[in-house]
Amino acid sequence: MEHFLERDYITIEDNEGNKKEFSVEGIIHQGEKTYALLKGDTETVFMKVEEEGDEQYLVGIEDEEEADSILSAYEIALEGTNQLE
Repeated sequence: MEHFLERDYITIEDNEGNKKEFSVEGIIHQGEKTYALLKGDTETVFMKVEEEGDEQYLVGIEDEEEADSILSAYEIALEGTNQLE
């Protein structure tokens, strides 16, 4: 069975002004925090979704324990999805 998913794309500018395009592969809610899994041409990253008023923006995850926790949650969700097929 083929699955066709429409992806959202965003452009992220790093601290040096370099811009890269990423597809939004997934959103993970963990407690009161929200994270985005982003996939580029050469890298895949998790970023935290921060809210300020009506605006949302992405920030890097610097805490290694937090990053590992999000990766584990994503892998569990992915396993559950694969079992449904």
